[in-house]
Amino acid sequence: MSEPGRSGGPPTGREVDRRLMALAVPALGALVAEPLFVLVDSAVVGRLGTAQLAGLALASTVLVTLVGLFVFLAYATTAAAARRVGAGDERGALAAGVDGMWLALLLGTATAVAGWFATPWAVPALGASTEVAPHAVAYLRASLPGVPAMLVVLAATGTLRGRQDTRTPFVVAAAGAAVNAVLSVLLVYGMGLGIAGSGLGTAITQTAMALVLGGVLAREARRLTVPLRPAITGVLASAKAGTPLLVRTLSLRAGILLTVLVATSLGDVALGAHQVVAALWSLAAYGLDALAIAAQALVGHALGARDTLSARLLTARALRWGTGAGAALGVVMAAAGWWLAPVFTADDDVRRAAALALAVSGLALPVAGWVYVLDGVLIGAGDGRFLAAAGIITLVAYVPLLTAVWRWAPDGAVGLAWLWAAFAGGFMLARAVTTGARARGERWLVLGAG
Repeated sequence: MSEPGRSGGPPTGREVDRRLMALAVPALGALVAEPLFVLVDSAVVGRLGTAQLAGLALASTVLVTLVGLFVFLAYATTAAAARRVGAGDERGALAAGVDGMWLALLLGTATAVAGWFATPWAVPALGASTEVAPHAVAYLRASLPGVPAMLVVLAATGTLRGRQDTRTPFVVAAAGAAVNAVLSVLLVYGMGLGIAGSGLGTAITQTAMALVLGGVLAREARRLTVPLRPAITGVLASAKAGTPLLVRTLSLRAGILLTVLVATSLGDVALGAHQVVAALWSLAAYGLDALAIAAQALVGHALGARDTLSARLLTARALRWGTGAGAALGVVMAAAGWWLAPVFTADDDVRRAAALALAVSGLALPVAGWVYVLDGVLIGAGDGRFLAAAGIITLVAYVPLLTAVWRWAPDGAVGLAWLWAAFAGGFMLARAVTTGARARGERWLVLGAG
C-alpha cells in the first residue's frame, strides 16, 4: 500500500479494490475451507442421531473456544509481519513468525493436556443431558491431540498473510477440508468409531496441515538465514504483543460460550438446531473475514511505511465491501434456511428451529460485515489494547440480553430465534458501535505508524 497511485499520489479507489481482492479472494477460500470442517462433521454426525448432533454442538463449541482463545497467534503475527514488511524488514517479519509458531506449539500442548483431564467434568458442567454428554466427551477427547497443530496453523497462516501471501494458506486449507471429509466418513462409518471418529479425523488433518505450513516457512527462514530454534526473548515478545488480543478473544469467546449455555437450557432440539445455525453463520462470517484479513495485512503494510492516507482510504473501501457482502449473504441465509437445514438433520423439529433462527441471523449479517472488517483494520494497526477494552464493554452489554432470553424465552424454535436475535443483533451492534467510534479518530493511525 505504500506505493503511490497512477498519478503519483495516494492510490485510487479502484487500485485499492484491486489490492484488496488480490488478497481477499484466496483468503476467502482458506477461511471458507476451515468452517467446512465443522459443516462436514455436522452432516456426518447428524445422521447418527439427534443426541450425537447435540453432543457435537457442545463439543465443537468447546474445541473452537479453546483454539479460538489463541487466535491472537494469527492476528498478532499478521500485524507484526505486515508492519515489518512495510518498513522493509523481511528477516524481522519472518523471525516474528518463527517465534509465534514456537509459542503456538507450547500453548497448544499445554491446552491439549489440560483439556484431556478436564473434559469429563467440563461437559456436564455446561448443562449437557445424560444422553448427550457421552457423545460430547468422546468427540473432545478424540480431537484434543490435534490442538497443538491447530495453533501452529494459526501462527504460520498469520505470518504468511502478513507477508501478503494468502494463496499458500488457501491451498493447504482446501486440501485439508477435502482430506477431513474423507477421513470423517471413513472413521465414523467405515471403521465404526462413531462420533469419536469425526474428532480423530480432524486431529489427523490439522496435524498434516501444520507440517506443510511449517515446512513452507522453514524454507523461507533458511533462505533469509533466520534461525529456526526458539528464541526466548522473541517468544516472550510474541506473547506480550498478543496479550491484549487474547483478552479481546476471551471476551468474544465468553459471549459465544454463554450463547451455547442458553441454547442448552432451551432443550436438545434447540441445541441441535443451534449447531446447524452456528455452523452456517461461521461459514458466512469467515467469508466476510476474508476482507478483514486483506485489510489487516494492507493496513499494517501501509502504516509500517507510515502511509496513513492510504490506510484511511483502504479502510473506507474495505468497509463498503464488507457491508455489501454481508447484505448479500444475509439474504441468502434468510431465504434458503428451510432448504439448508435438512442437509444436517432428518429431525423435523430441529429443521424448523434452524430455519427460523437462520432467517433471524441473516438480517444481522450486514452489521457483522462492518464489524469483522473494522476489527481487521484495528488489529493491523496494532490497536490491541483498545480492542481488549471494547471486547469487555460489548460482553457486559450482551449479558442482560442473554439473561432475558434465558429467563423468558420458550423452549424450542421460538426461543432459539430470540437467542439469535440477541447474538446476531445485539452483540454485533454493540461491537459495531465501539469499533466505529474508534475508527473515526486518529489514535489508531498514530499507533500503527509509530
